[in-house]
Amino acid sequence: MKYVYGLAILACLVLWSSCRNDFDSVPSTGNLEFSRDTVYLDTVFTNIGSSTYNLKVYNRSDEDINIPTIQLARGEASNYRLNVDGIPGKSFQDIQIMAEDSIFIFIETTADINTLPSEETNFLYTDQLQFDTGGNQQNVELVTLIQDAVFLFPEKLGDGMVETLNLGTDNEGNDILIEGFFLDDNELTFTNEKPYVIYGYAAVPPQKTLNIQAGARVHFHANSGILVANNGSIQSNGAPSNDSEALENEVIFEGDRLEPDFANVPGQWGAIWMTSGSTNNLFTHTTIKNGTVGLLMDNNDGDETLRLENVQIYNHASYGLLARTGNVYGENVVINNCGESSLAASLGGTYEFNHCTFANYWVNFTRDTPSVSIDNFLNTQSGTTAFDLSIAFNNCIIYGDQRLELGLFKDDGGAFNFNFSNSIIRFEDPNGEFEDNPLYDFSNQALYTNSVINEDPVFQNTEINNFNIETGTSAADGIGNTTTAQQVPIDLNGTNRNTQSPDAGAYESTVFPQEE
Repeated sequence: MKYVYGLAILACLVLWSSCRNDFDSVPSTGNLEFSRDTVYLDTVFTNIGSSTYNLKVYNRSDEDINIPTIQLARGEASNYRLNVDGIPGKSFQDIQIMAEDSIFIFIETTADINTLPSEETNFLYTDQLQFDTGGNQQNVELVTLIQDAVFLFPEKLGDGMVETLNLGTDNEGNDILIEGFFLDDNELTFTNEKPYVIYGYAAVPPQKTLNIQAGARVHFHANSGILVANNGSIQSNGAPSNDSEALENEVIFEGDRLEPDFANVPGQWGAIWMTSGSTNNLFTHTTIKNGTVGLLMDNNDGDETLRLENVQIYNHASYGLLARTGNVYGENVVINNCGESSLAASLGGTYEFNHCTFANYWVNFTRDTPSVSIDNFLNTQSGTTAFDLSIAFNNCIIYGDQRLELGLFKDDGGAFNFNFSNSIIRFEDPNGEFEDNPLYDFSNQALYTNSVINEDPVFQNTEINNFNIETGTSAADGIGNTTTAQQVPIDLNGTNRNTQSPDAGAYESTVFPQEE
């Protein structure tokens, strides 16, 4: 009896579920609502897939509805790809939406600009997502800008192997290999005609120079970058721009994800690496952003090996500028938002920075390293090796959101010569932890000449890397050395400096617009 009774209950449940009216549906009558009427997939490079975008489709009625068809207007030939409620394809039939419910449609695209009917380097590719047909048809527009580019990548060697660069050997004698390739002679000039997209490390050969023209755009895929070999050089020859938004003459290095969500994401690519023995490296009117290390400079040839003029370095997972026994000159340089230090002058070297702003307002996770870190030694298993250091900061700002934004790490085995002149430094030591350390004796004019400690430079907006300073309220206003200002008479905005009463940092002070 129990068995028969159980079967009866099961039969009733089956019959009840088959009669539920929420499995019945009525045809769509053209009253669907959408989370947006046009889906912009932003800009993508030719043959590189876009991010996935979503569209939400709502049934606001109190009845379950059936959409007879969902399809792309271009049909199977469309360069868009869809996933409707978990099902991939380009056309769909009989899609149900429960009463007062919704479904997701996910949209991607990949397009080859060479197959599109245009000879331009940019092409606006459009399609239409069509819901139903005839009088009940509703449409959502799809829009993507496809951009042509010059692609540079390592050669495929077969069997899943690709071309590599040999960086030497490790402690066990094994080759250190990275995916990369040497640029050919016909690839050693980057123009502003098309963007460049680099896969792996593009290496500048010995005795060769990579020349990058004003207005060039260089994009790196993940784990990619530029490597300058022994006796090689890189020259990034940007120029002043007339449009502060378009930056038409700026050279810009960044990742290859063009969507707005990636505009300020650190760690999207590797580094611009000037290896030991590279020489005569120059960056002018250049922006470097969103990598792991912006610029990595190894050793020097006795002369100035890296020169930076009007350079902005932002959003790097580790360092903005990491120089190891470098010989570096910089003016009108701004570095911010780095996971470790904005500037790391390590293993000694020779450095001079005039009218530079080294800030760090890193927000991605906890940072416990100073904005500027300076040392003259290397610790290894076999002991400590000391190096000679000479570094000068003139009319500079060293600041950030941590109390201690300057780190000095000295080994007595090498020279440790430094000077901060007419500069602002944030170094708050409320517990007196460093009061007996002569490296941080801010009253010592031989080390901290006319410098200002722990006074706010009043940056305009650190969240968007805007390090302009305000006239009258900034502690950097009017504290600069006139001789240094005469050497760098124009600021990063292209404004003439007040050489009689110059400001510290890369920008002359300005009146901020009043908030409404």
